[in-house]
Amino acid sequence: MVVTDSVGRVTHLSAGASALWGRTPEEVIGRPLADLLTADETAVRHRDGRALDTRLRLFPLGSDERPAGFVLVAGGRPDSGGTDANAALVKWAFDQHPTAFVIYDHEARIQRLNTAMSRIMGYREDEMRGRFLAEIVPGSVYEEIERRIRRVLKTGRPEYTEPFVRTPGEAKAHAWFMDIFPLKNAAGRVCGVAVSASDFSQQYDSRERLALLSEARTRIGTSLDVAGTAQELAEVVVPRFADVVSVDLLEPVFLGGLPGPLPSGPVPLRRAAYRTAFQPGRNTPARDDPAQDTHARNTPARHAPARDAPAPGAVQRHPRSSPLVRCLVEGRAVRQAVTDDEIVRWLGDDPAQAEQIRACGIRSLIAVPIHAHGYTLGAVLFGRRATSLEPFGPECLAITEDLVARAAVCLDNARRFTRDRGIALALQRSLLPRGPTVHPAVETAVRYLPAGGEVQAGGDWFDVIPLPGARVGLAIGDVVGHGVHASATMGRLRTAVRTLADIDMPPDELLTHLDDIVTHAEGEQGADDTLGDIPGDIGATCVYAVYDPVSGTCSLARAGHPAPLLVRPDGSAGVVDLPAGPPLGLGSLPFEATELTLPEGSLLALFTDGLVTGGGRDIDDGVTALRRALAEPASSLEALADSVLETLCPGPRDDDIALLLARTRVLDRDHVAGWDLPADPAVVSEARKRVRDLLPTWELEAETFVTELVVSELVTNAIRYATGPIHLQLVKERSLICEVSDASSTAPHLRRARLSDEGGRGLFMVAELTRRWGTRYTRTGKTIWAEQSIGGV
Repeated sequence: MVVTDSVGRVTHLSAGASALWGRTPEEVIGRPLADLLTADETAVRHRDGRALDTRLRLFPLGSDERPAGFVLVAGGRPDSGGTDANAALVKWAFDQHPTAFVIYDHEARIQRLNTAMSRIMGYREDEMRGRFLAEIVPGSVYEEIERRIRRVLKTGRPEYTEPFVRTPGEAKAHAWFMDIFPLKNAAGRVCGVAVSASDFSQQYDSRERLALLSEARTRIGTSLDVAGTAQELAEVVVPRFADVVSVDLLEPVFLGGLPGPLPSGPVPLRRAAYRTAFQPGRNTPARDDPAQDTHARNTPARHAPARDAPAPGAVQRHPRSSPLVRCLVEGRAVRQAVTDDEIVRWLGDDPAQAEQIRACGIRSLIAVPIHAHGYTLGAVLFGRRATSLEPFGPECLAITEDLVARAAVCLDNARRFTRDRGIALALQRSLLPRGPTVHPAVETAVRYLPAGGEVQAGGDWFDVIPLPGARVGLAIGDVVGHGVHASATMGRLRTAVRTLADIDMPPDELLTHLDDIVTHAEGEQGADDTLGDIPGDIGATCVYAVYDPVSGTCSLARAGHPAPLLVRPDGSAGVVDLPAGPPLGLGSLPFEATELTLPEGSLLALFTDGLVTGGGRDIDDGVTALRRALAEPASSLEALADSVLETLCPGPRDDDIALLLARTRVLDRDHVAGWDLPADPAVVSEARKRVRDLLPTWELEAETFVTELVVSELVTNAIRYATGPIHLQLVKERSLICEVSDASSTAPHLRRARLSDEGGRGLFMVAELTRRWGTRYTRTGKTIWAEQSIGGV
C-alpha cells in the first residue's frame, strides 16, 4: 500500500510495497507515484525496470471532487488466487521440494530458487536474484543452459538436457536431468521459465556401463590380429572408463601358442596395446573449474603414449609384487589405490613402473587377468587419475571383468588364427620351390606373397619343371580359399602336375588328367568332408606351358586361369591368345593347347589373379598395368620381378600373389645335330658312323662308345617295331641327349631278359649305361630319349 498527497507524491508506503518495488522508503517518499508505475500506469515497475504482474487499485482520500490524496493498493491478479494459507503451502512446497527448482523471469534473470537448488549452486537466493546464470557460474555448460532458457522464452516449447557437471556446491561431478519449461499467464503469454534439475548419477552410471559393454561387443574382435584386438580394447576403455590402460600378454600368444606355467621369479610380459587420455609429463591442470569438469566421454582427449612408456611390442619383466603378476597368480581381478602397501612395495621393486605411475598421475588401478578356455593369456591394467574420473569402486571390478572376458575370447580367436595362418604359411612355403630354378632353356624369377592382415595363406602355387630334351615346364595355379586345407590342396595339385609332367604329357593332356584327379577327389571327399581332400567345387585353376629351346617353340594350355603375358625382345607386349578352358573339377570338358614360336630373349609372365585385381582394380585394368610394368627396363629379371610387385601391389593385400617370369633361351645350333633315317637295317651302321664323326667336334670322345651303343639300340628298335619316318637327334647341353622319333604310338617296355631269350636286352643296356631314359608322345608318333652324363656330371 502507498499513500500520496493531492498532487501524487508519495508520502507513506508499507513494508510490502517496499519489498514489491525493491526500494527502501527513503528512495520512494517524495517521488511522483507515476515514476513507480509503467508508462500506461497499469502495472508496478520494479527498481530494475521490470513490469510486475500485479493488480492496481487507486482510492481517493477526502471527497471525490476535492481529494486530499490517494491510496494505491497493489496485489495479485485474480487468477493467481488462493488464500493466504494456500499461498504458504505453495511456498513451503517450493522451498522444501527435494528436487532443485529455479524460476527465471521474462529476461532470463533468476527470480526464485528453492533450498535444494541453493545448496547445489552454493549461493543464497538473495545472492542470485536478478542475475543471469552465466554471471554467477561461468563456463560452457552453464552458457548452454542459459541459451536453452532463452530459447524456451522465445519459442514457448519445453526442453530438457542431461549435463554431466560439478556444480559449485558439490564435491564431484554428477549427471543431471534438467527440465526447462515455460511459465505462461492466462492469456498464454510466456512470462518466465522454470528449471527443474534431478541428480540421476546412479541411473546414468548403470546406463553408461551397459553402453560401454555394448560398444565392447561391437568394437572388440573386428580383427583377427592379436595386437589389433588388444588395441580395440584400449580404444573402447579410454577415456570413457579409464585414463590409462595397458594390455600385456605372455610371449607365446603372439606366436599363436598357448602359454605354459608362470615362472617362479619375475614374469616377462610383452606389451600388446597402450593408451592414455592425456599427455603425461606436461603441466596438465586439475579440473578445478566446475564448468569444465564434464564427463570424459564428452571431452576431446589427446591420446599419446606416456613419456618413456614401453611401446607396443616391448617386453618387460614384472616382479612378483606387481598387480599384473598378482592377478595372474591369484586368477582374479585386483583393485587398489597407489597408497596401498602392496602398490608401494611394487613401485619400490620396479622403479621404471613407479616413474610411469607418477608421470601419469595414477591414483587408482585395477589389474585383470585374461583367461580363455582354461589358459591365462596375459593381463590388463586400468588406471584413473585423481583429477578426472572417480577412483575405481567395487562395482568397477564387475565391469572390468566383463570387458576383459569379452576381449579374452577375441584374443584367443586371434591367437588361433595366428597359429593356423602360421601353419598354412609354413605348409605353403614348404610345398613351393625354394629359390629360382637354374635351367638352360629359360632364366626364371619367381615371387610368392601371402595375403596380409587377417587373411590366411591361400592356394597360389608355381613350379619350374625340367623336362627331357633340355625342355622346361612352367606351371602356375590357384586354389580358391584360404587356410591349411587350401595349402594342402595346392601341394597335391603341384605334385600331380609334376608327376604328369615327368611322363612328358603335352599341356592339354596334362590338364585333362589333372581335371580327372580333382573330380575323383571330390567324390572321395563326400564320404568324409573333414579329410581336406581336393574339393571339386573349390575352383582350382592352372596354366601349364612347355618350352623347347631347340626349336624355340612353346606349347600352352590353361584351365580357368588368367592367360600369360608375352613381352617380345622388341618391347611389344600382349596377352597370349590362349583358349580359356574350364576350371579344374568340372569334368568331361576339353582343354586346348596353343603353340607359339618365341624369339630368343622373349619374356613369358605367368601370374595369379591376386596380382592384377589388388587395389580395387578390375582384371582388365590390372592386366594393362602389368603389361606396362613388364615393358619397363630392368637391370635383371629379379629386379623386374621386384619392380612389378612394387608397382601393382604397394599396399596391403587381401589375396595371395604368385608371379613366374621366364626369359627364353635358344640352344646353340652347333650343339644340336639331327638326321632323317630310312627304315632300313643297313642305316644303323651309318648312324653309328655319324655319331663317331660328331662327338670329337663336341669334345666328347670319351662318350663315343656308349653313345654308339645307345644310338644303335634305339634306331634298331625303331626300324624293327615302328614305322617311318625315323629321325635321330643329338643335343649337347649339361648332358648328352639322344632322341629317336618314329611314327608309331607303341612304346617299348623295359624287362629283364631270360637266358633263353633272343631279345629284350637292348633297352636294359640303355637303362644301365645312361642316366635316365623315357618316351614322349607327339601328334605324329613318339620319341624315345636317353640322357647320358658328360664330363663326369
